[in-house]
Amino acid sequence: MCIAIQLGLRITLRALVGAGMILLLTTHPVYAATPDLPAVLNNLRLWITGILATLATLFLSIGGLMYLTAAGNPRRVEQAKEAIRSSMIGYIFAGLAPLMITIIQRITGL
Repeated sequence: MCIAIQLGLRITLRALVGAGMILLLTTHPVYAATPDLPAVLNNLRLWITGILATLATLFLSIGGLMYLTAAGNPRRVEQAKEAIRSSMIGYIFAGLAPLMITIIQRITGL
């Protein structure tokens, strides 16, 4: 009985190896649908701009709310002004993100 099982396993193993070799020799390579680099850079530009504009709007809202609720407290007013300054810097970066991606595209020749 043991010899019959070993013989059956050998035949099964040879059949699997043979089938694997046939598959490897007869199939064509399949490549994943990857976008080209300019498309990736364009998507990156849109994501960066959107995230930076969203964060800048959030900081502007927080700064405006802090300024409205400061009630004359000089420390709270300074914190509000700092939040508003940070939002303005965020808007500047959001505006410069497409320019930076365009510069990268020009440098790389895409």
